[in-house]
Amino acid sequence: MTTRDNLSRRLFLQRAAVGTLLATGGGTLLSACASGGSDSGGSGGGGAEKTADNPFGVKGSDPLDVVIFKGGYGDDYAKAHEDLYKKKFSETSIKHAGITDITPQLQPRFNGGNPPDVIDNSGASLLPMSTLASSGQLADLTEVFDAPSIDDANKKVRDTLEPIALEAAMLDGKPLVLEYVLTVYAIWYNKPLFAKNGWEPAKTWAEFLTLCEEIKKAGIAPIAHQGKHGNYIGGVVMDMAVKHGGHDVIKAIDGLEPNAWKHASIKMAAEALLELKGKGYIMQGTEGLDHIQSQTAWNQGKAAFIPSGSWLENEQKTVAPKDFETTATHTPLLDGAKLPVDCARIAAGENFIVPSKAKNKAGGLEYLRIMLSKEAAGKFTELTGSPTIVKGATEGIKLSPGAASSDALLKSGATNNWSTYFAAWYSTMDKPSRSIFAELAAARINADEFCNRMQKLADDTAKDPATKKQTRS
Repeated sequence: MTTRDNLSRRLFLQRAAVGTLLATGGGTLLSACASGGSDSGGSGGGGAEKTADNPFGVKGSDPLDVVIFKGGYGDDYAKAHEDLYKKKFSETSIKHAGITDITPQLQPRFNGGNPPDVIDNSGASLLPMSTLASSGQLADLTEVFDAPSIDDANKKVRDTLEPIALEAAMLDGKPLVLEYVLTVYAIWYNKPLFAKNGWEPAKTWAEFLTLCEEIKKAGIAPIAHQGKHGNYIGGVVMDMAVKHGGHDVIKAIDGLEPNAWKHASIKMAAEALLELKGKGYIMQGTEGLDHIQSQTAWNQGKAAFIPSGSWLENEQKTVAPKDFETTATHTPLLDGAKLPVDCARIAAGENFIVPSKAKNKAGGLEYLRIMLSKEAAGKFTELTGSPTIVKGATEGIKLSPGAASSDALLKSGATNNWSTYFAAWYSTMDKPSRSIFAELAAARINADEFCNRMQKLADDTAKDPATKKQTRS
């Protein structure tokens, strides 16, 4: 997968972008951003009476400057959110920009102390979040989470969100980013193709192997993956491992604990992937394809399953046949699994930020509060096919097949759903781990070598004095 829009638009892609910037001269960017933090900025807006309906004291006539990464989600949803903002503040004028080159366009504005009021900081050229945080460029969003909910003034915004939203918002010990999109990671299939052949997604590993053999005999590759970007197929390995060993498996990995990657569940999941490769169930040549190439082959019926996040349907809508129904399903369970089959990895992603030196910071904060209403979140899902961190926002909305199936998986998993942060927290692990997953998928290393290499990567990260070790609940 290229780093254009994650761990970005989704976590996969955002975090990869940080690594790319650091590897390609990001130092200049980092110092420039940091120096920008010391410049005198705008007033921050506000000044009106603060009420339950206007908790930040937004002046209705103050203009609002919004910049959105126009990637896989487009920017129509932002225009809908801006309409809601303007409905409340009819005297305002809103400057909207939907762009892909975030850093080239916004770095000069940060350096000059004139950043936008709201930014979707995503894509291949996103501004590094850790640097924005450490240099004081980001507004503390605590008051957004503690503000009255637009839907129910008796509730705080934080009480209307999925728990993962608050955990994902933290940078340098404070909530500095709104990770708005709730991504569900799964394996995906075309429902009409399965109905035509009488196939059903498998629940156990033995059933999955039987299904793969049937699919192979029908002249279709059972599974394709985005070979150039090993984190996709790596997600399948990790999902099987966590379901087998329980949440403690991934918590140990995120915490850089000794021998975490050598857990028996990790090795078993790695061996399962190698079994797929050995039996010829992985589409030939997929190791050399990027995400668009492999996903397009899947849309063309050359493979039955493909791993991805819930952005997949929207990303492929221009090439998928009209009768194609992008449908999420669970990864199968290895023998002895502790968690049920109908849970999944979830992540909150898409970095929405309000710069600390925004001219209308109060308006930016209110814009985020509006985004966290059921109406705004529901509109996002309608337009993009992806759920958000707002609880209950999909109720009563006619969902696309991809959105409906990922929403069902999210709900069925409930507290069994799991998340991971090692690739986001530790830049030294992100890109190298992708390569190791790719080596495993291509059977260039065995399960023991995979576990050893991942553990060495984690150990080296833990020993690095520049690494700030993080913990999770």
